[in-house]
Amino acid sequence: MQNLTRLFNKIKFLWIKSQFPSRNPIKINKFDKFSIFIICLLISIISSYELASDPLINLKLILPLILNFCEILICCGILIYISKKENPMINSRQIFLIIGLLLLVQIVKIKFSAISPLAMIVPPALIISQGMGTVTALSWVSIACIYWPNSVDSNNEYILVITFISSAIVSILGGKIRSRAQLLQISFLVPFGAFLSQLFLFGNNQRDSYVFNFQNLILKPGDIFSDSFLLAMLMLMVIIFMPILESIFGLLTKARLLELADQEKPLLRRLSIEAPGTFEHTLLLCGLAEEATRMIGGDVDLIKTGALYHDIGKLHAPNWFIENQNGLKNPHDELDNPLESAKILQDHVDKGLQIARKYRLPKPIADFIPEHQGTLKMGYFLFKAKERDSNVLEKNFKYSGPIPQSKETAILMLADGCEAALRAMNINASDKEALMIISNLINSRLIDGQLSDSNLSKGEIYLIKISFLNVWKRIRHRRIQYPTTKNNTFS
Repeated sequence: MQNLTRLFNKIKFLWIKSQFPSRNPIKINKFDKFSIFIICLLISIISSYELASDPLINLKLILPLILNFCEILICCGILIYISKKENPMINSRQIFLIIGLLLLVQIVKIKFSAISPLAMIVPPALIISQGMGTVTALSWVSIACIYWPNSVDSNNEYILVITFISSAIVSILGGKIRSRAQLLQISFLVPFGAFLSQLFLFGNNQRDSYVFNFQNLILKPGDIFSDSFLLAMLMLMVIIFMPILESIFGLLTKARLLELADQEKPLLRRLSIEAPGTFEHTLLLCGLAEEATRMIGGDVDLIKTGALYHDIGKLHAPNWFIENQNGLKNPHDELDNPLESAKILQDHVDKGLQIARKYRLPKPIADFIPEHQGTLKMGYFLFKAKERDSNVLEKNFKYSGPIPQSKETAILMLADGCEAALRAMNINASDKEALMIISNLINSRLIDGQLSDSNLSKGEIYLIKISFLNVWKRIRHRRIQYPTTKNNTFS
């Protein structure tokens, strides 16, 4: 009974959480909306083609035709809604990809009805699950299977069941796959599983399934071996062309995130060499941000990669930032102009966005650059300016924003401030003192309105505080003072 109650509470929590998106949706312009609507109309017309091609002997066939048309049109709208709900950052290019793949399947299944649905539905499901999420992929699969043309083969219903199950497996696993090697494994295991399923259900059909020559493998639609072989080939092609699709449609897959997080990437190597203090700060920040994101169930891979690139703008002038200075000379003291110093700090955001465009970083990663600073005040230089002129405009000493638009960028903003505060603490400070500093900093961001658009709940903010404290407790430790000897053999 306790297990059932726990399961019910977990489902209830996930449902409530799903009602609050992690990010404000991207707006789509009117022309793109019109284009998407036209494609949806085409899908509805093509899906109704088989019914419309029957001779209209009486008016009774008109009503089913209209209902079928409206049903498919509504399904397309639901698919777009679900995709925006699951991933608010989805843009018009990615919606065009989803709808375009659906249109392609509808055309192929009408013109080439002999081709197995396995080969037409499973590969697109892999693309969508990788780039836009599991729920969107499952919804796409469900709609793609609607009104599949009737086949002279009585086994058509079994094939559709196998197709749906295979597509569902690909959709669920595709959203979790974190490497190209795992993609390669799934491209062999799913077709093999489909082959065994067909073999179990259909047996040795009468179409000479086991004449394994090239003509049978490619040009024998409906054969259980050739269907599986074609599916495997198409899935391999998807893996090969996935990087191109990522670039064209702006898809951000798990594998892409892990590739960008490789510290041997040229941009990260530049950061470690030209701005070593900033790079060290970035690594510590990653630990805080990852733990907090994991605690609230966010996208750990996204925030890890975003954290690595959030300060790349400091490459334009590393020595102007204190973590890269040797403590002997500070250019800001020589400049002696708080307003100009504030402009230099703002430059690290503006230059960072320019570098992100130059290196073609995906937009969700580039968003960490301005949003981790939001519209925070540059407190030190504002204080210096007010010492000279009490009527100085505060807006000249604020970052240009925007404020964090997602939970991940908000966590990075909080981690950025807490990392500096915790680093400055005495090593003998208690956990209570550390938690107080973390709470004060986070509360100041809340009062300042920096988290207004992030959709972080009070419970999640509490979990973030605890996770920051846990990380600080791990990294705070003393070293034993070893006795020295002539040969220094102690370890």
